[in-house]
Amino acid sequence: MNASDTPDFKPALRFMPMPRDTNVYGTIFGGVILSWIDQAGFVEARRHAKCRWVTASIERVDFRAPVKVGDLVRLLTRPCRIGKSSLEVEVRVQAERWEDGDTAEVTTARLTMVAVDEDGRPSPWNEG
Repeated sequence: MNASDTPDFKPALRFMPMPRDTNVYGTIFGGVILSWIDQAGFVEARRHAKCRWVTASIERVDFRAPVKVGDLVRLLTRPCRIGKSSLEVEVRVQAERWEDGDTAEVTTARLTMVAVDEDGRPSPWNEG
């Protein structure tokens, strides 16, 4: 599946993993990908409001395909639920294989992003 096959999703981030990101098996650490998912959730939240956003939760993440050094990793996002001070974001992670250009579906995740004030308390946000 290509980014063009995901009409509701918008590109959020792209990364090219490097050897420092790998585990002993030569694939990218899951924690590195989780960090990218968190960043992509923030990018989607900022599309909705220019305020202070924090990650409240990430639902279960199941890795379906490994990511290798040299793959181009795409993170695509879409809003799922919009609240007064929160936004639920779905993140899709794809790896374009450097060897042949095939796309592997790595994982998906749902994050709840919360708008907070300067003291870290939930705060209503306005679109824009």
